Amino acid sequence: MNLSLDPASHTALIARLRAAGCVFAEEEADMIAATARNPAEIDDMAARRAAGLPLEQVLGWAEFCGRRVAVDAGVFVPRRRTEFLVERAVAAAPAGRAAVVVDLCCGTGAVGAAVVRALRDAELHAADVEPAAVRCAARNVAAVGGRTYEGDLFTALPAGLRGRVDVLVANVPYVPSDEIALLPGEARDHEPRVALDGGADGLGVLRRVAAEARAWLAPGGTVLSETSEAQRAAAVAAFAEGGLDARSAWSEELGATVVEGLK
Repeated sequence: MNLSLDPASHTALIARLRAAGCVFAEEEADMIAATARNPAEIDDMAARRAAGLPLEQVLGWAEFCGRRVAVDAGVFVPRRRTEFLVERAVAAAPAGRAAVVVDLCCGTGAVGAAVVRALRDAELHAADVEPAAVRCAARNVAAVGGRTYEGDLFTALPAGLRGRVDVLVANVPYVPSDEIALLPGEARDHEPRVALDGGADGLGVLRRVAAEARAWLAPGGTVLSETSEAQRAAAVAAFAEGGLDARSAWSEELGATVVEGLK
């Protein structure tokens, strides 16, 4: 607990968060108190959390792959299950040389930055269509020497990357359009719809990535996307239709599905 917050105030903060419907009010109160620099900031953060903003946007950071990642208001919050995408991407990287890594639909840039940190010697390029995401990602990927670009999928990337990408991670939106309304309010109301909505069956953006990925991959390169278990077969088929050796992997621990396409 932050020393600037006395026990009575800390108890009141927990009660305020619990009244707003925060299931883990005690833990959230501790995180807010530890992050805020003064009592006024605690009050402001508590008010925003009580109004329904994701905790990570309130704090300004999320924990991902053992590190704090900057998260701005209005930007997609990285989920823990996506750590499996990082694990698979690291395993797909070439041995014995520096890899070229691209993070499409990068959001905060958490995935690409985590991959490059694990590889230790890699070149990172991250892109997103959302200006707010690109601004946020720029801070996160700069720490590993990465570069960011704004634009729609591959159109955002420098032409010089074509045919050079060893690891292409694309944490594409994959929620079917008619299921957006069923998402928790935190996501539905405070994360950009473009980061959530995958079209009629949830695979519209993934199919676009699959159709172009081969031209951007280096020989032996791999494209990887997170999807749902229910979408696994259709996602594998989309990668195969893109001329890739398609496969999938599942993490029981994280409840995560990753589809991979090898050139």
